[in-house]
Formats: sequence, structure tokens, C-alpha cells
Amino acid sequence: MRYSFLLIIFGLLLSACSKVAVPPPRTADSYLAEGESLFDKGRYEDAIINWEKVRDSYYSPELNIIAELKIAEAYYLSEKFPEAAAAYEDFLKQHPNHGRVPEALFQLGSSYFSQTLPPDRDQTATRNAMVTFQDLLKRFPGNRHIAEARSLIDQCRETLADHEVYVSRFYLKTNQYDAAISRLEEMVKTYPNYVRRDEAWFFLGQAYLKKGEKEKAVKTFNTLHDEFAGSPYNRQAQKALEKYY
Repeated sequence: MRYSFLLIIFGLLLSACSKVAVPPPRTADSYLAEGESLFDKGRYEDAIINWEKVRDSYYSPELNIIAELKIAEAYYLSEKFPEAAAAYEDFLKQHPNHGRVPEALFQLGSSYFSQTLPPDRDQTATRNAMVTFQDLLKRFPGNRHIAEARSLIDQCRETLADHEVYVSRFYLKTNQYDAAISRLEEMVKTYPNYVRRDEAWFFLGQAYLKKGEKEKAVKTFNTLHDEFAGSPYNRQAQKALEKYY
């Protein structure tokens, strides 16, 4: 009797197990859709996981491209800017002639720009951002981001010019006058619209004075006065000259 009861129970268990539904295999479209849902909720890391499955597990050029750009965008919005830059760089290498190249270029430049540091720090990201935006302007002059790209280029130039002045002042303080002069002379040529150019002219004149090149110092201070008559550096330049005459 007990044996029969056990057989009945076992049979019921087998019957229950046989009715368990096997989920259908996931498709690239399903991973894309789930990624979109997670992305809309701000769950960028989870969205990236889904889109990476599309990119790495399915061969569909169209879907792969969508996944690649979505991954890059998610990295950018989650403020993982180095990862975003790497993702956009990879897209541009893999699809140099794709219609989304202008957008990817702008986003790559923005990813670099978001990594820029103050003038007293390394300026690699600033240079990368400026070069990328310049590439966008050159290749796609009618792109919708052109005005913003120009503005960001101007900001990059200001930061790079600030960096040159910072380094030059360090050379002045450490009596490396030739290095300061070389750096400042090149800076005023490279960044003719630099907002604080009066500061650059003043330190260049100082460097000439301390090196003993008085005529060049006077010429530089005259340029400072001519271009920036109201600059407070004019008074400092006059005092600097009085020490040598």
C-alpha cells in the first residue's frame, strides 16, 4: 500500500515537472529592448550589460552599430568619460564612413572635454578635445553641433594658453629665462585671441629684462600698453623697467 502511494506521488511530480515552460532563447532585439528600458530608468550599467550581449553575441551589422552607440552614450551619461571616449573611438575606427560619424565625433570630443583639468595640470584631454572638435568642423561644416563645437574649441584654447603662462611663470621663478621666453613667444603666436594676453606680454617682458635683453623688454611692454591700455600690468611693467634704468 505504501509502495503504491509513493508511486502515485512520484508520478505526480513527473507530471508537474513536464509542464514547466522552457523560456524561448533570447534574441538580439530582446536584449536591445531590455537595455532601452533600463537606460530610461537611469540604470546605465545594467543597460550596458544587455547591449554588450548584442554587440558580442550576435552578427547583425545594424544592431551591432546601435548597441555600440548605446553603450558609448550610457558610459557618457553615467560620467564614465574615459570609457565613453574609448567606446566612441572604437566606433569611429570600425565604421569610418557611417552616417553617425559626425554625432560620434562630437560625443568623442565632449567625452575628452569632460576630462579636462585645470591649467596647472596635464592638458592631454584638452588637446584631444580641441583636435576632435576641429576635425568635426573640417569634415562636417554643416553639422548641427558646429556652433557648440566652436565654443568648446575656444574654451580649450583658453585653457591651453593658461597652461602655457603657468609653465612660463614657473620657468621665470626658477631662473630659466630662455625656456620662459620660448614658451611665451610661441603662446602669443598660437593663441592670438587669448583673453589674458596682457599677462603673457608682461611676463615675456620680465623674462627679457632678467635675461638682459632690455630693448626686447621695452618693445614687449610697449605692445602690452598699446593692446591693453587699461591693464594693471602696465604699472607693473613700468616699475620693472625702473629697476633696470
